[in-house]
Amino acid sequence: MNPNCFSRRQLLSKLGGGIAGVAFADLLNRNGLLAQSKSPLAPKPQHFAAKAKAVISIFCYGGVSQVDTFDPKPALLKYQGETMTGVGEVRATMGTPGGLMPSPWQFKKHGQCGMEISELFPHVAQHADDLALIRSMTALSPAHGPALFQMNTGSILAGHPSVGSWVTYGLGSENENLPGFIVFTDHRGGPINGAPNWGNGYMPAAFQGTPFRDSGDPIVDLHPPKGRTPEQQQKWLRLLRELNEKHLDQNPQDSELSARIHSYELAFRMQTHATDAIDISKESAATQKLYGVGEQPTDYFGRQALMARRLVERGVRYVQIFSGGGNFEPSWDAHWDLKTNHGQHCAETDKPIAGLIKDLKSRGLFDSTLILWHGEFGRLPISERMDGRDHNALGFSVWLAGGGVKGGTIVGATDEYGYRAVENKKTIYELHATILHLLGLDYEKLTYRFNGRDMRLTDVHGRVIKEVLA
Repeated sequence: MNPNCFSRRQLLSKLGGGIAGVAFADLLNRNGLLAQSKSPLAPKPQHFAAKAKAVISIFCYGGVSQVDTFDPKPALLKYQGETMTGVGEVRATMGTPGGLMPSPWQFKKHGQCGMEISELFPHVAQHADDLALIRSMTALSPAHGPALFQMNTGSILAGHPSVGSWVTYGLGSENENLPGFIVFTDHRGGPINGAPNWGNGYMPAAFQGTPFRDSGDPIVDLHPPKGRTPEQQQKWLRLLRELNEKHLDQNPQDSELSARIHSYELAFRMQTHATDAIDISKESAATQKLYGVGEQPTDYFGRQALMARRLVERGVRYVQIFSGGGNFEPSWDAHWDLKTNHGQHCAETDKPIAGLIKDLKSRGLFDSTLILWHGEFGRLPISERMDGRDHNALGFSVWLAGGGVKGGTIVGATDEYGYRAVENKKTIYELHATILHLLGLDYEKLTYRFNGRDMRLTDVHGRVIKEVLA
């Protein structure tokens, strides 16, 4: 029998299967379900109208001391050196708790709202009326690893999508030539846990954060080998796509492959657009000065903050900047010599953050861009190693500004020492629900089916912090 011929049974089977396949494909297409060729980051509608379209997350890795920055406590000076009493068991992470330690910095009232802010942030303090300050934030863990996971993904356990992944999954991106979620890490190192802090978890890989460098090529090996022309590159990518899509037809659940197809094409477009997006040499000298570019110690963080503005201006949905890297002194983790540690990191970030706010306002982007300033937890009001502070997850400060936020607002309070949230206590679940709400996403409706369950960023928890809404 000729191997190129079919038996009657084989012919009818293949013909029937082909006709059924065409009919099934047409049915999927009519119902909007045949979308393999559509970018997973294509823009999607909000659940409801909202001002914010993008987020810039400023993550002060290591844990900022609330009692030295945004939560003044005169009682620390009054009871200096004494044992903290009346607050229950004191949870120290790294050693034996010391006595109450006052802040070495002064606080003053700023803006029409009279918000008290430390002299560590003189430039940010000028924007007190733009900030919604939450002084009663709490976290589940006082250990960096799980606390970073909770603040970045909503869970203290690994394997969950990051906030940026949920945002891009829910809204897509307004720029097809750049990733929807971009991350800048500190030049001194990345945070504990590494890439899972901005990972996609159980979602398709297309929603993971893309680390960018702040100089040279934004991504390593972004450009093709020397000698390969754009035409040759397009031809090569076309063949690669055909082969990958053929395999994807046979493995429709392979999200990694689908994301890889998208990433190859995105990388080709990024060869021109990504480098341009972070080229701050195109900014005026006045704008660069606003961020502290070319000055010390603000140059590095200032460059990243300016790049963040350029990225959201181009439709990137979520940009995260990590201040502080590695362990101990390079990060905000002030277990000793608090004065040097926080003095350094605040000096690096204060002017660039204020510059970002001013710049967004001048370009009409402030109302559509949500700025989030936070760490993974706070610090204890007692001393460690004489001049440092240990971790504290029971009460710390975060603030929001920009898109949809009611500026000049103070929410909640800690006890007289700044140890535990005692008034209007807030959780990270509520913070995440509020971020989604400000972007026009219902935190209860934004779900992803995984392991037979509709997963949410806030899990079974969550509540919008209405006090910060404009």
